[in-house]
Amino acid sequence: MTKRDYYEILGVDRSASNNEIKSAFRRLAHQYHPDKHRGDKKTEEKFKEINGAYETLKDPKKRAQYDRFGFAGMPGTGGMGDYGFDFQDIFGDVFRDFFGTTRGRARGQRGADLAYEMEITFDESAFGTEKKIKIPKLVICENCHGSGARPGTTPTICSTCNGSGQVMYQQGFFSISRSCSSCRGEGRIINDPCTECSGNGRARVSKSVAVNVPAGVETGTRLRLSGEGESGFNGGPPGDLYIIIGVKSHPIFQRQNDDIICEVPISFPQAALGTEMDVPTLEGKVTLKVPAGTHSGKVFRMKGKGIASLHTMGRGDQKVVVRVETPAKLTKRQKELFEEFARISGDDTTPLRKGFFDKVKEIFE
Repeated sequence: MTKRDYYEILGVDRSASNNEIKSAFRRLAHQYHPDKHRGDKKTEEKFKEINGAYETLKDPKKRAQYDRFGFAGMPGTGGMGDYGFDFQDIFGDVFRDFFGTTRGRARGQRGADLAYEMEITFDESAFGTEKKIKIPKLVICENCHGSGARPGTTPTICSTCNGSGQVMYQQGFFSISRSCSSCRGEGRIINDPCTECSGNGRARVSKSVAVNVPAGVETGTRLRLSGEGESGFNGGPPGDLYIIIGVKSHPIFQRQNDDIICEVPISFPQAALGTEMDVPTLEGKVTLKVPAGTHSGKVFRMKGKGIASLHTMGRGDQKVVVRVETPAKLTKRQKELFEEFARISGDDTTPLRKGFFDKVKEIFE
């Protein structure tokens, strides 16, 4: 039977890189996988053909020989057993893609992430602060340096998996590796465990951590401290620590995005005649000029007196909301003066009242 060109089988150019060859092989191996076409002899032969092409082209020496001499430079007739290759070596990458497993000892496992809820004051959220906290977490045991074995002793190689951490199982056309149950994928067994960590390799301690809280955080903000989580297994990297911010309420200020709101009460005479008054801000008192005729609910904006923005270099404003207070109790003299003011003013002195009653007359007349 006429043999097809290996590059043609994989659908790549003769100048294809190793990565392009590997990518083409993975795609075709997945497409013509025998377990997806059980009983189909043509597909099985196609699968073998793909394997033979990949086995040659993935090896720089074999590929160079094939490029120079063609099939004449290749031993055997091109069947699966003619190249002396290890079937499991060819599919090491495919196993990882299909089943999430690899041969050999289990790789390092990343440590767990941790979360800490931190409560700060309104002022601290506005200007930023630095806090020191203590976090209970698992770290590499100082007594055994993470080996899990008592100092002076060493773990033994697992006899079930011969130290690989994986056991091979035959499943259809494939040999599939799974974690060894005897050593739990570690590839070793601890016969004399460390007394400090009970063979775990990690011990729970309370560690002090400095947290830099930037200006502008608000309730719900999450700060990530990379590497401050729990230590990993088998040399794996540590997890992260997440600081979840909660901001205490302020007796005077309320936050609205990067602005702050401050309600200031003024008397009726102050609103009518105008006044100057000291208004509190995050940085101290500021004089605010209230013009004559100011109505209740009027908003005055103080530029740059709000919260620093987390996302820009700017800063919000402070909005001062004026609330005109109506006196609940009047002295006899105050009452007389207000009655005189009412007689002098009449019903048409204020634009709002005049406009309202004019509309009423239009409706009912």
